[in-house]
Amino acid sequence: MTDTLVDSAEAGAPAGATIQAFAFGDPEPVLSRRDLLMGLECQHNGRWYEPPIAPSHLARAYRVSPHHSSAILYKRNQLLRHFRPSQWLDRRNFGEWVLNFLVMGNGYLEQRDNLAGRPLKLVNSLAKYTRRGVEDDVYWWVPGFKQETAYRPGRVFHLWEPDLEQEIYGLPEYLACLQSAFLNENATLFRRRYYLNGSHAGFVFYLNEAIVSNEDADAIRTALKEAKGVGNFRNLFIHAPGGKEHGVKIIPIAEVAAKDEFLGIKNVTRDDVLAAHRVPPQLIGVVPQNAGGFGDYGKAADVFFPNEIEPLMARFLELNDWLGLPAVAFDPYQPIATPSPSSGRQ
Repeated sequence: MTDTLVDSAEAGAPAGATIQAFAFGDPEPVLSRRDLLMGLECQHNGRWYEPPIAPSHLARAYRVSPHHSSAILYKRNQLLRHFRPSQWLDRRNFGEWVLNFLVMGNGYLEQRDNLAGRPLKLVNSLAKYTRRGVEDDVYWWVPGFKQETAYRPGRVFHLWEPDLEQEIYGLPEYLACLQSAFLNENATLFRRRYYLNGSHAGFVFYLNEAIVSNEDADAIRTALKEAKGVGNFRNLFIHAPGGKEHGVKIIPIAEVAAKDEFLGIKNVTRDDVLAAHRVPPQLIGVVPQNAGGFGDYGKAADVFFPNEIEPLMARFLELNDWLGLPAVAFDPYQPIATPSPSSGRQ
C-alpha cells in the first residue's frame, strides 16, 4: 500500500487541515514514510469523516485471491449457519452485515421504527457508502457526488474492528496479508500473459552453419515469428546434412526455467493469506501436496470454531446492548469429530 500526504493548500482544504489519502499502489515497507502518519486523524469535510483506507479499494481487493475471499466467506457462512433470525433482524440483512464487517472492518445497521417509535426492523447499510458524521450519533449515506443523505441521529449501529491509530473507523484484520495477496494475483496474471503471448521468448537461436543459405535463415526466422498465438508450441525442423556439431544451438537468457517459481510464489502467498485469516486450509478446499494431507477435517473445524467463530459471535452480540432487544442470537455448535472413548474419563 502506498501512503500519500497531500498539502492542504494545494487540495483547497481549510488552513491547518491535513488530508490523508491511502491507495493500493507500488509496494513499500511498512516502516517507511508510513511513520509520518502516526497520530493523524481522518479527514472530514465538516459533515462526515472519510475512512483512512478507501472502502472501494478494500471492496476490489476482496476478490484479489481465491484464498482471501474464500476464507472470509467461510467465516460468514459459519455465522449464518448458526444465526437465529429475530423479528428485528432477518437472515439476509445479517449476512450482508457480516460480510461488510469482515471485508471493510466496519458494519452498519439502520434502525427503522414503527409508528409508535419502537424498533421495527434493522437493515444493512453498505459500508462502502456509509460515513460517520462529525456530529455525535449522525451517519451519512454517500453513494455518489451530491447524493448524500443524513440518517436520523442515533438510528445507525456501527460495529468496527479497532484500529491503533484512530477511533472513528475500523480497519480489517487481514491488512498485513494484502501484499502477499497482490503478489499471488501478479503471479497468476504473469502466467496468463505468458501463455496468451504464445511465443515464450527467452532464448537466443544461434545458427553457425555455412551450408544454410540466407533464404533458409529467413525461412527459419519466419517460422519462429509465426510460432505464437493460435498454433504455438510448434516443432521446428532444420535439414543441414554435413553440418558441424553445435552449429545450431538454443541459448537460454537468464535461465528461462525460473518461470517455474510460479508454484512456489503461489504456495507461499497462499500460506500468508491463510495465516492472516487463521483458517485451516482443509476447510476452504485447498488440495494437500503430500500423501499425509492436512489432517482430520472434523478436528480442524472443532478447533477453529471456538477459537475464531465464537469470538466473532460475541462481537455481533454487541448489537443487543445498543438496541436493548435480543435481535441477535446463535445456536450452539455441534462438534463434528467423533470423541475418543477415553475423552469422557475423569
